[in-house]
Amino acid sequence: MSTPARRVLVTGGGGYLGLQVVAALAAQLASDAERRVVSLDLREAPVAKRLAGVHYAAADIRDPGLAALLREHRIDTVVHLAAIVTPGGKSNREFEYQVDVEGTRNVLQACVSAGVGHIVISSSGAAYGYHADNPAWLTETDAIRGNHEFAYSWHKRLVEEMLADYRQQQPQLRQTIFRIGTILGETVKNQITALFDKPRPLAIAGSDSPFVFIWDQDVVGAIGHALAGAPPGIYNVAGDGALTIHEIAARMGKRCRVLPPWLLLAALWIGKKLGATQYGPEQLRFLRYRPVLDNRRLKEEFGYRPRKTSAEVFDFWWAAHRRGNTVQDKG
Repeated sequence: MSTPARRVLVTGGGGYLGLQVVAALAAQLASDAERRVVSLDLREAPVAKRLAGVHYAAADIRDPGLAALLREHRIDTVVHLAAIVTPGGKSNREFEYQVDVEGTRNVLQACVSAGVGHIVISSSGAAYGYHADNPAWLTETDAIRGNHEFAYSWHKRLVEEMLADYRQQQPQLRQTIFRIGTILGETVKNQITALFDKPRPLAIAGSDSPFVFIWDQDVVGAIGHALAGAPPGIYNVAGDGALTIHEIAARMGKRCRVLPPWLLLAALWIGKKLGATQYGPEQLRFLRYRPVLDNRRLKEEFGYRPRKTSAEVFDFWWAAHRRGNTVQDKG
């Protein structure tokens, strides 16, 4: 076991996951004057939404002054959550690289410079890549092969390669790396949930397209467990089990629209060519070869057992989603 964290800085503290992590840490640490929680985000936190006992800072994770901020608050642990998961309409590949990869490089350099002893990083199952020869269940010893054609997957691969270098060159900075599955929670809405919103979810003939889900509160719980002194290392973070796209559709009372791979490939190529969609032929690989995460190391070595299975967290999200849609319809 490691020494529990006492003075923690969270990057991406204003994001969906960051807000929940900061709130959980505030409840745990803020009662002790010697402990500290610092929420760092690109935007100023609205005064009305600030939590008592939390120190708020507005800065870019690429800011060269980050080390000074860590020293100022005597930070011993950084939780690095800042990343571009769903790019905005004005985003571009170079900007995403600068934030995801160079931003992480700056965070690591600042941690070493300021003497931070532990960093907890949110990676992703996407770091394994979307490949036909992926094992049925991926473990932490499987190769990181994030695909170049998917910026998020590629950047997670580059970040993990950087982290491997740091483990060799800067072993005093302990690392806890979470390769996280598809996060679902009460209010989650993203490109994955958009697949499920369709009247007939898309399925590829000959592919089960399995999904592993993790409850957002289990991600928060795993981070809290890491900060409480759980052993550093690399861990897949996913609920038990997986659901195929056909099982997902059935739970929603829907039927899949099944297309042969060649037809979807042609449709994506034409749609991208005509500007009708931002997605190109590479999206077929994303839909067809989803990484399925084995969570045994998380439970047996790290000591955290997710409270909801993949099926349970999907049902939780779907129930909340239906309630939300009902409220919107009534409005």
